[in-house]
Amino acid sequence: MMSTEKKTDEEHDGKRVDVPTAMRQASAQLTELLQCEPGSVSAVRATEDGWSADVEVVELERVPDTMSVMASYRVELDPRGTLLSYERLRRYARGQIDRR
Repeated sequence: MMSTEKKTDEEHDGKRVDVPTAMRQASAQLTELLQCEPGSVSAVRATEDGWSADVEVVELERVPDTMSVMASYRVELDPRGTLLSYERLRRYARGQIDRR
């Protein structure tokens, strides 16, 4: 019961980073870890345990630019914005458009 109270206290004390900070931290930490060029953050969600973000990165740089291989990663962050885990969701050509 103490850990739940502590977590609630931390959230009320402003220990959770804001959305823009979570976006920057997700992108920066993933690209540093993978040594890839950062693309963009396509989604950010607050979770019970912190943040979840979808980050696009350039995995293989090609010429022309539209032939570069991109990848979408799901990144999990703690409430303070520290990377906890990541997984690649998909790879695609930079010029590819989703058909939904």
